Amino acid sequence: MIEYLIGVDGGGTGTRVRLARADGAELAQGASGPSGLSLGIDLAWQAIQDAVAKAFAVIGITSPALGSAAIGLGLAGVHNPQWAAQFAAANPGYAALRLASDGFTTLIGAHQGQAGTIVAIGTGSVGQALLPDGSEREVGGWGFPSGDEASGGWIGLRAINHIQQVIDGRKTNSAFAQEIIDACGGERNAIQVWIGTATQTSYASLAPIVVKHAPTNATANALLTEAALEVASIAHALDPSATLPLALCGGLGAPLRAYLPAALLARSVAPCGDAASGALRMIALHLKGK
Repeated sequence: MIEYLIGVDGGGTGTRVRLARADGAELAQGASGPSGLSLGIDLAWQAIQDAVAKAFAVIGITSPALGSAAIGLGLAGVHNPQWAAQFAAANPGYAALRLASDGFTTLIGAHQGQAGTIVAIGTGSVGQALLPDGSEREVGGWGFPSGDEASGGWIGLRAINHIQQVIDGRKTNSAFAQEIIDACGGERNAIQVWIGTATQTSYASLAPIVVKHAPTNATANALLTEAALEVASIAHALDPSATLPLALCGGLGAPLRAYLPAALLARSVAPCGDAASGALRMIALHLKGK
């Protein structure tokens, strides 16, 4: 018998969990490290189980029986069918499991299952739409480094390119460039080592520095302006008629609002819920056969 529902939002930067009773009443939340599938199936499950354990600990349960819980997961990397199959096969014992992309669960959470669009901008990025006829549309989400426009990884990669040119003398140094340089090792050889081991998450860690300096530095400002244009392009492809509500989600959704074209900003709405709440709704509907 299923007693608990678990909704998981897992990306390249962190994992967030919502725990609810079988009737949908939320009980607790938990958080842990990244669980994007590109980082490895075992690491993904470890992060998820850690976040789940923290949520159960809030309600005083230290050793939850997984067989009494159903889990819905919205994870980065699910578009790779091999990774998705391996992840599902490694189910540690949950009574029921439903797996989808983090973009889909973000969409469901943002509009509470109603028609609408989202552009989710975090470590990666993706656009999703649920159309009035019930069909779905997806734009972007091709992955780093070839895609994920406007994402933290995409912004960080461009920031690294800028400091390479600064160190070479091709561009002028600044407080912005120096903070990026320091974050990656402080000098050319150390930066080369940093680049050699950097993941999408590593590049995304530089995005807050860009956001910090954008109001006063032309290069940082230009990076965010370019990112906002990419968001607008994704939004237009999702809904060319511009009639559906648009929610900007993810860690960079709020910072990029100030750089969006005015028309796009005018029709954007605050998300009603997050991706973990969308995953919770998804597993609840799955158990009802919907």
